[in-house]
Amino acid sequence: MKIVVLMGSPNINGSTSMLVQSFRKGAEEKGHSVCVIDVCKLNIAPCTGCVACGYEGDCVQRDDNELIRQKLLGCDMVVFATPLYYYGMSAQLKIVVDRFCAYNSSLNRRHLKSALLTVAWNSDDWTFEALEAHYRTLVRYINFEDMGMILGYGCGSPSMTGSGAYPEKAYKLGRSL
Repeated sequence: MKIVVLMGSPNINGSTSMLVQSFRKGAEEKGHSVCVIDVCKLNIAPCTGCVACGYEGDCVQRDDNELIRQKLLGCDMVVFATPLYYYGMSAQLKIVVDRFCAYNSSLNRRHLKSALLTVAWNSDDWTFEALEAHYRTLVRYINFEDMGMILGYGCGSPSMTGSGAYPEKAYKLGRSL
């Protein structure tokens, strides 16, 4: 299976990255190919809402989003990886998700598998409610098949994350595919 991870953390050595690397290791051990795209390093502008794409065509903006489009339309699974920023995904990842509108129907027809890897400093039981709701709605709307969520409570620093169970959970998710 071809897996694309959309890495939405600007901290390349942070807790989100730790989960991504653990997931990748598990998935690759099972023979899957994993492409991690650091969306924070790409030049992707926000959707302008012009609808020139007709929700299934070329976007009028010429930026790095075309790379994302090509990768997603050629893979079997997409993994959304993000730190929790004010109870949602990072702005860098949200911009990418918003730009799905230019190839929404093609994504929907692909029936991709998906997963969510996320971390937060907070450990309250309601910490991930808004992000979970957003992810589940996205899965439902675009016809993804959810393969799992790793919700890293209390992962405020790499040392906190590394000493907890979440890297192992991410690894096991990758191995389970």
